[in-house]
Amino acid sequence: MEEKLSGVAKTLTPSPIQQLSHLAQRCNAVNLAEGFPDFPAPAYIKSAAVSAINSDFNQYRHVQGICDLVALKMKEMHGINVDPLTDVVVCCGQSEALATTMFAIIDRGDEVILFDPSYETYDTCIRLAGGVPIYVGLDPPHWTLNSEKLEKAFTDKTKALVLNSPHNPTGKVFTKDELEIIAGACQRRDILAVTDEVYEHITYDNERHITLGALPEMQLRTIITSSLSKTFSVTGWRVGWAVAPTCIAAAIRNIHIKMTDSAPAPFQEAALTALRSPSAYFDLLRRDYESKRDCIFNLLAKVGFKMVFKPRGSFFVFAELPDSCSLSDVEFVEELIKHAGVVAVPGSGFFHSNSSADYGSRRYIRFAFCKSEETLSSASAMITKLLDDRGYLKIF
Repeated sequence: MEEKLSGVAKTLTPSPIQQLSHLAQRCNAVNLAEGFPDFPAPAYIKSAAVSAINSDFNQYRHVQGICDLVALKMKEMHGINVDPLTDVVVCCGQSEALATTMFAIIDRGDEVILFDPSYETYDTCIRLAGGVPIYVGLDPPHWTLNSEKLEKAFTDKTKALVLNSPHNPTGKVFTKDELEIIAGACQRRDILAVTDEVYEHITYDNERHITLGALPEMQLRTIITSSLSKTFSVTGWRVGWAVAPTCIAAAIRNIHIKMTDSAPAPFQEAALTALRSPSAYFDLLRRDYESKRDCIFNLLAKVGFKMVFKPRGSFFVFAELPDSCSLSDVEFVEELIKHAGVVAVPGSGFFHSNSSADYGSRRYIRFAFCKSEETLSSASAMITKLLDDRGYLKIF
């Protein structure tokens, strides 16, 4: 029956990140692989969801108040004026917002530029829409953007560019100068930009998130996608949105309705409570995650990883294996599970063969620190048990 599958479907494989999470469950290992919190979501938001269910908000539903609050957030955070009636679309999480965006703007053969390393979902969404992903490699160890590489990636087939900042898997936050380079390229080539900003409230060291859409002349060519998931620790609720120019937003909305009809109704209602959270909530979120980042970063540096770049956003550390380690990234993760009972993600899954960068022998492991203090302490204790006389991991 395999011959009945579509060409794209034949190329798709199970998500290695989810597979590792399932392995962690089966082995009762500490899961630092998948990017979801293992601590409770805020009680006041959960209460709002329970109240919505008990009030029978359980059918197909569009909650316009989400659009109103997202538009208000765009104005307060970025100075962008957005019409909540026409320019904001509520979707089933950021993933669907990005997928429906690709279906709305990409024709077969259109090229879409992405920055490598890159989260796996983008590639799939582009190819399902008939597009061709083109990768521009960021330069380690600080994952800087090379403007010459970016320029060389454009062709007469380029239709759009995808930007994820703060960035998964590296924790990079694109600088104002880098955003201006990207914006200038988009304007010169007359292409669209699609942003994934799910980590917009998770930045460190006084770093401030800037959306590409706020730069001069960029609002009318930028589709901004985000969600509740990471900010409010509700990755299973699947409530996200796209903010786009009116005609593109209308196309995204039409595709969303044909595909899924609506995001989960009670969680849309609860989103109203979440999006009205006071500024103190976001300040505490950043402080808590910054503390967790420092904890895992210092641990990995202490046991022998090459830790040159400290994440400025998101909740991942992209740690480089030392030169003394003879294992591949996949082999290292297997050994870490076997001997320490800790699961992380091999970095090779975030790199692509047609990238403009040659990462050569560089090997990275992604660790997620969006976990409880108990989980991080347990992971630290298990890893520490594997140290040699020098204080480095024995499996190096």
